[in-house]
Amino acid sequence: MEEVAKRILIVEDEVNIARVLQLELEYEGYQVEVAYDGVDGLARAEAVEWDLIMLDIMLPRLNGIEVLRRFRRIDERTPVLLLTARDTVPDKVMGLDQGANDYITKPFEIEEVLARIRVNLRFSGGRSEKETDDDLLSVGDLTLNIKTREVYRGRREVRLTPREFELLHYLMRHPRQVLEREQIIQEVWGFDYMGDTNVVDVYIRYLRQKIDKQASTPLIHTVRGVGYTLREIDR
Repeated sequence: MEEVAKRILIVEDEVNIARVLQLELEYEGYQVEVAYDGVDGLARAEAVEWDLIMLDIMLPRLNGIEVLRRFRRIDERTPVLLLTARDTVPDKVMGLDQGANDYITKPFEIEEVLARIRVNLRFSGGRSEKETDDDLLSVGDLTLNIKTREVYRGRREVRLTPREFELLHYLMRHPRQVLEREQIIQEVWGFDYMGDTNVVDVYIRYLRQKIDKQASTPLIHTVRGVGYTLREIDR
């Protein structure tokens, strides 16, 4: 049986960039549609199911961050890859906070774009059977349900972005182990990830804000010069 082509929506107002992306992705076997402004992009994103959305931040009629914010109200799982200008760090951070899975900085190499797409599609497709034998993981009062993707710290529900969930899932599968940044990159972002390893530090900070900040005792710990570990503090 022939595999169904993955559907990708590109929301990009620069016609030349959109056209290059469309041609390259179609050549790789993806089914691609393009929207050239935020209003049309949001309408298309909500109209049908997509395997991945590529979203420019600087869009006419409705900016990309607002498109992302509104889209995440109805869909928390579809991977969204932001397209950003080189000097828009606050926009990148805001986009990640609103639920973006990753970002690409313009100008970009098409090989990097394809690699990021492969990684995000792989993680959105779910875990292998051997990794999901047990539906529930727990460390202290922190619990994670693999099938429902629900996370609780005690009785408090913790809302995570898709990438934050994958990172926490990996940490909880290896409790008390000290995990190096490179290990985390390979397991959570994929072997073909070509970005900086400090992305791990950024996402650990996000998890701490959501999991440890309101709790009496932290669970995520830094091992200086090595990486991170998830464990209860020994009493």
